[in-house]
Amino acid sequence: MRDVTTAHPVQDLDVQPTPLALLLLGREADPRSERGVECPGDLPSPSDPDLVERARAAKEKLGDKVFVLGHHYQRDEVIQFADVTGDSFKLARDAAARPEAEYIVFCGVHFMAESADILTTDDQKVVLPDLAAGCSMADMATAEQVAECWDVLTEAGVADQVVPVSYMNSSADIKAFTGRHGGTICTSSNAERALEWAFEQGEKILFLPDQHLGRNTAVRDLGMSLEDCVLYNPHKPNGGLTAEELRHAKMILWRGHCSVHGRFSVESVNDVRERIPGVNVLVHPECRHEVVAAADYVGSTEYIIKALEAAPAGSKWAIGTELNLVRRLANRFAAEDKEIVFLDKTVCFCSTMNRIDLPHLVWALESLAEGKLINRIEVDPETEKYAKLALERMLALP
Repeated sequence: MRDVTTAHPVQDLDVQPTPLALLLLGREADPRSERGVECPGDLPSPSDPDLVERARAAKEKLGDKVFVLGHHYQRDEVIQFADVTGDSFKLARDAAARPEAEYIVFCGVHFMAESADILTTDDQKVVLPDLAAGCSMADMATAEQVAECWDVLTEAGVADQVVPVSYMNSSADIKAFTGRHGGTICTSSNAERALEWAFEQGEKILFLPDQHLGRNTAVRDLGMSLEDCVLYNPHKPNGGLTAEELRHAKMILWRGHCSVHGRFSVESVNDVRERIPGVNVLVHPECRHEVVAAADYVGSTEYIIKALEAAPAGSKWAIGTELNLVRRLANRFAAEDKEIVFLDKTVCFCSTMNRIDLPHLVWALESLAEGKLINRIEVDPETEKYAKLALERMLALP
């Protein structure tokens, strides 16, 4: 049954630019930033007609020494060379299950490659074909900002009641902060269970870095109210919150969001219902709360795929998630007469995910085949220790 309850207005998504904003364009370098740096070396021309064959040849030469991971949001030209596909955590676990692979080539974004490095052995080397493939959501919470937030919570007298829960879409630094402070990591699939666990440990949750997944899970799944949630803005003094607001809140949501999922609106939902009578609206929980309330179904990337697999022939679906995946699913199920469309009229790829293109993948594979290790992602031992602790707490959840 579709929940059409009118939601309270959710605060706007505008986030003030940080001094590192231009790094998103790959113009500068900062080793602490998800936004990455320019890749050294010479890339093959994107118009090279032999790119596909070159990728095949390099991968064949490497054999079992290389294991290629492809995130669902990657473009088809890259996905065709993936040994496994999936969401970020599934891929990191798949990499850990292949200890014989010397090289893990992660076709995703920076935080995903970090997670793979944390979970694989010291002998395995994780490679990101383009170091500029970051994540705007992960960038919205830096280690310095989160440390300052904890000071604010301490000054308000609530830090000892707070358990941090960080989304998988966060940097290794944020995962390590979570581990140090007794918290856990979550995915969009197990966020409800992670929050239940956290409330068994403390009275409040600091949810990082995606406000929407935190809000939707708390309100939609745990039955909390929007008034139980407050929004911490790292660009404002004390997060823009009073000590009283922090003492009253149960969910302290970090002001971060996904640039792709955050663009979907109630207008998008209403428009597609008018254009396609009988359509089922299926959205990711990273969407705004009012969009989730207006949708028919809500779930993770894996949930979306399984829902369409199980859907009857002739059914109609509007999907609110990244366009590469939606197009791939539309093509996959066209023969079964399932109509699958993108929820928004405006085309929207994940721009940083799309930095991993065929020229970068060919360059990475050919470099490895020639014995040259490029673009290695390596998490320092101290950060890895506490990030892994947080991940292990998640793995222990029933």
